[in-house]
Amino acid sequence: MNVERVCIVGLGLMGGSLALALRPSLTHLAIVDNNPKTLPAAHELADLATADLAEGVKDVDLVILATPVRAILKLLAQLPAIRPDGCLVMDLGSTKAEICRAMAQLPPVFAAIGGHPMCGKEMAGFANAEPGLFAGETFVLCENGRTAPRIKTAAHEIIRQIGANPLELPPQTHDEMVAAISHLPYLVSAALMQTAAAQGSDRLWQVSASGFRDTTRLAGSDPQMLLDILLTNRTAVIDQIDKLQGQIIKIKQLLLWGSDAELGDWLAETWRQHKNYQNVKRKI
Repeated sequence: MNVERVCIVGLGLMGGSLALALRPSLTHLAIVDNNPKTLPAAHELADLATADLAEGVKDVDLVILATPVRAILKLLAQLPAIRPDGCLVMDLGSTKAEICRAMAQLPPVFAAIGGHPMCGKEMAGFANAEPGLFAGETFVLCENGRTAPRIKTAAHEIIRQIGANPLELPPQTHDEMVAAISHLPYLVSAALMQTAAAQGSDRLWQVSASGFRDTTRLAGSDPQMLLDILLTNRTAVIDQIDKLQGQIIKIKQLLLWGSDAELGDWLAETWRQHKNYQNVKRKI
């Protein structure tokens, strides 16, 4: 790769997987992480592992921010003071509008682009990281006021290196989309988990099978990560909750007053939409 000196800030699932995937192509990898349980693994993987952001970003070409969203916003605010000469900046945050606005406020010596790999696991942390996590997955890129050609080139090189598929979207469009296909599913899964748990009987879990297991999988996601996501994409998430409530009310009305045929039509239309979703995903 043209960019060979990289600092990854945050060695969790996403940052750790990226570090593992990029390590063979880099002449220098620095990792910044303040988790004492993670630093030993970081020392084994990187040329430099530190809890000091200033030390980690010194003399690298590209800084990749792979922390929770609100931490990314704080890190972006610190960069001008510790890298006054500027550098390339990219992030892996799950929401993009606030991050891209913060990137646009960086001094002109910086070149920055928002990034979001559309993959992951409900289990967080470096222990669950794997170099093949991004292979074949969509990697969204969001331009902002500091997106220069050199950072776009670097981002596309990284995406090619890890085997992902780039997709460029405006930040607000990205946030509206992920509210529907990522953030709302988490809330539905969490609400189902809470609804079932309210029965207060451990025998319920003995009765549960694969349907409940699969539908509540996302409820096991890292709560701190989801808190950041929801608070930085509040408007789009609320809009999707309103739309979901409309569907729930419609189902309730069909159960109360609808005919067998009307309820059957609703279920059949849902089945058709799911088939279309599967067909489109298979072609990607």
